[in-house]
Amino acid sequence: MLRALAVDDEQPSLEELVYLLNADPRVGSAEGASDATEALRRINRALESGPDGPEAIDVVFLDIHMPGLDGLDLARLLTGFAKPPLVVFVTAHEGFAVQAFDLKAVDYVLKPVRRERLAEAVRRVAQLMDAAPLIPVHEPDPDQISVELGGVTRFVAVEDITHAEAHGDYARLHTAQGSHLVRIPLSTLEERWRSRGFVRIHRRHLVALRHVDELRLDAGTVSVLVDQVELQVSRRHARELRDLLMRRTAN
Repeated sequence: MLRALAVDDEQPSLEELVYLLNADPRVGSAEGASDATEALRRINRALESGPDGPEAIDVVFLDIHMPGLDGLDLARLLTGFAKPPLVVFVTAHEGFAVQAFDLKAVDYVLKPVRRERLAEAVRRVAQLMDAAPLIPVHEPDPDQISVELGGVTRFVAVEDITHAEAHGDYARLHTAQGSHLVRIPLSTLEERWRSRGFVRIHRRHLVALRHVDELRLDAGTVSVLVDQVELQVSRRHARELRDLLMRRTAN
């Protein structure tokens, strides 16, 4: 049974969220905090009591816009704890999803909160709690990236990714077995994977050099063949790509 803490500075929203959480059969208890500072004190007491203590908290359902310390600030503080509770953001604002998932949020629920949507968030939390002994959620393996497929979280090896394609604030990761859409912008993946041999070839594409099979020059245009897929290379990236491929071949 999950032990939840809901955090929202708007009392009606807080009361509704606590009510909906307590109505879910997977939630053993749900309490409320009216601001992030109060929530942080409550979480500190929970951590001091231990995972099996009477004040333990498994998950925090967290609003973003609050006076003083906001929800994103609190989530950042929690990443510094050894064993922090899971975080689900519950907010009226769509524009913070990327920051939320960069902070390892389990889910991002938009207000007004629908019972069915909240139940899905609770399901995801319960699934992670069940898998906790096997999957270190807050210490992800840098050699893997988590993706969701049919409501199930799976882990894809970074070395199996041939290229990534930009979709706004999302990216589609391509492997020989298929593709996966993740809530991470391409610019973030470019920075994160630069040292692993990924290079930007176009505003829409990031490729793994080890999976480049051919470099093609045709009437002044440059393209690469990656896992039987031809991708356009922009002029600004063409020289850097050629140099990197030549150095890789020489080594």
